[in-house]
Amino acid sequence: MSKSNSIKLAFPAEAATKDYAASLDSSDSLAAFRDKFIVPSKANIASKKLAKPGLSSEPCIYFCGNSLGIQPKPTARYLEAQLDTWSSIGVGGHFTDLEDSPLKQWQLLSEQAAESMSKIVGAKAEEVAAMGTLTTNLHLLLASFYKPTETKHKILMDWKAFPSDHYAIESHIAWHNLDPKESMVLIGPDEGEYEISTQKIFSYIDKHADDAALILLPGIQYYTGQLFDIQRITKYAHSRNVMVGWDLAHAFANAELKLHDWNVDFAAWCTYKYGNAGPGAMGGLFVHEKHGEVDYSAGEDAPKFRHRLTGWYGGDRSVRFKMDNKFKPIPGAGGFQISNPSAIDLACLCAALSVFDETSMADLRRKSVSLTAYLEFLLLKDTEEESRPFRIITPVDPEARGAQLSLLLKPGLLQNVAHRLQEAGIVCDKREPGVVRVAPVPLYNTFSEVWTFAKIFKDALSE
Repeated sequence: MSKSNSIKLAFPAEAATKDYAASLDSSDSLAAFRDKFIVPSKANIASKKLAKPGLSSEPCIYFCGNSLGIQPKPTARYLEAQLDTWSSIGVGGHFTDLEDSPLKQWQLLSEQAAESMSKIVGAKAEEVAAMGTLTTNLHLLLASFYKPTETKHKILMDWKAFPSDHYAIESHIAWHNLDPKESMVLIGPDEGEYEISTQKIFSYIDKHADDAALILLPGIQYYTGQLFDIQRITKYAHSRNVMVGWDLAHAFANAELKLHDWNVDFAAWCTYKYGNAGPGAMGGLFVHEKHGEVDYSAGEDAPKFRHRLTGWYGGDRSVRFKMDNKFKPIPGAGGFQISNPSAIDLACLCAALSVFDETSMADLRRKSVSLTAYLEFLLLKDTEEESRPFRIITPVDPEARGAQLSLLLKPGLLQNVAHRLQEAGIVCDKREPGVVRVAPVPLYNTFSEVWTFAKIFKDALSE
């Protein structure tokens, strides 16, 4: 999101060759990270039989990290350590740090994950909690941050929000005996367009400043791949006295984020997409430190804190086992935790985060911008817009998108193109009626894979 990243990369004419793509790979400072992942083989993705990873088989081209990231190699070691802890010392795993284990004691595992995630989202460690799943966390955050009054009751949201977000917001409005038709405001693009301008969002904030209680937007729009200007939108909404939350499902581990510095009120994300923590993996949430304060000025037995749906695990560890039913919340996002989190899920999450601990989002983002720009260059080269059988509906500005490009095909083309990509061992996502979502991930994808995809995709369109 930094202005220094706003680069429109230019490529020479010879960039359309396979050799040029290989030269980009040879100079890639992050190339070694690919070896930290298990890339599914072409043989395995075509098989219906459970199989071990085909280490000697030709790998597929996996451009579906925007839906589910592939498995990091540390996952097996972290899971084995967790299972060995459980089998060897049982309940003692909650309180014992074992030598040679990559994991902290179970009671501290969520903090281990939160510390790593805080670097990915640009937050203080105490502003992040590893817990729950995306929609569950959104429900918990909305229960705390959506406080409608007779005059301020509306929630502003994206016109094409992921269904789960739409359902969550609708249910909270109804929970307060309000009508979603009156209290849910959808912000959409101009007619015939897909990108929602920041100015248009500002205009909706202005229009509803007196009756909006909250604005909840995706950091990156799942369908179009648009990256919203989180910093400016948050600042503008606050200037109009509107609370701001963000669904970072597609932005976590994809875009550079500075949630603390940008003064974001709250955010939630999943970790199984660009975070590579596994299907249905444990999610995360952010609560700005100003909302996580615990005030003991009225006495130790009368803490004052932001209302939330409380649970035992959100209580301070120093008194958690007193079992006196006097809730003393952990300061920060940790106080929003509900239940004892799954150590198995946390082991998978910590394994994935251990890979991110070896690099930075700035470096990953730099490569991602180049990968996606190269994909865009190859797709558009030697084709005229008027005759092109597809349209890139993702913003052209690298600062306004993440890794993903969404390709809108002309009617009737999707099924054949999807079939050809599958035959070639290319895994990407299709969305009816005509969109192919392609996401080259900087941790494990290569420029040569981008070149191969572009060739096969364009060949399929010409059949």
